[in-house]
Amino acid sequence: MNRLIYILPLLLFAGLAAYFATPILQGKNPHTLPSAMIDKPAPLRPLEPLLSSKPGLGPTSLTGDVQLVNFFASWCGPCRVEHPLLMQIAAAKTVPLYGVNYKDAPEAAVNWLAQLGDPFERIGRDGDGRTGIEWGVYGLPETYVVDRAGRIQYRHVGPLSRQTFEETIMPLVNRLREQNE
Repeated sequence: MNRLIYILPLLLFAGLAAYFATPILQGKNPHTLPSAMIDKPAPLRPLEPLLSSKPGLGPTSLTGDVQLVNFFASWCGPCRVEHPLLMQIAAAKTVPLYGVNYKDAPEAAVNWLAQLGDPFERIGRDGDGRTGIEWGVYGLPETYVVDRAGRIQYRHVGPLSRQTFEETIMPLVNRLREQNE
C-alpha cells in the first residue's frame, strides 16, 4: 500500500504527459490556432475605404486571384514589427496584399500608414470590429490567404516573418494559383 502512494502520482504524471504530447507526436503544431473558417468563403460585407485614394473591400474584392488579407491597427505593436516585411511583399508584387484596419481611429491609421508606408492595394475600415469577428480574428496582426474563389485557405496569427512567408505562405499561394490554371 505504501508503494501505491508513491507510484500513483508518477502514473498520473505520465498519463498527463502522454495526453499533452499526443498532438505534437501526431505532427500538429501546438502554437497554431485553428480556424473554423478554413475552406469557407471569406465573410466580407462592404468595408468603406480607409483612404480616399484607394478602394475599400467588398464581397467581390476577394475573387479572381489569390491574395493576402492583413488585419492591422495603428495601436498594435506587433503590426509595426511585421510592417517592413509587408512593404517588401508589396514592392515585390508577388501576391496582392489587402488590408483591414481593425477597431482603429481613422486619423491614427492614416498617420501610421503615412509614417511607415502603405503596402496595401485596398484598405477597408472595420471600425466596429464586426468583420474581424466574422473572420474569427483572435488578435492582431492576422494574415489570411484567400484563394481565387474567395475562400480562406490559411490563417497566420501574429506578425509575419520572412521564414513563414517564404516557407509556408508563398508555397501555398503558388499551389493555389496552379490549381486554378
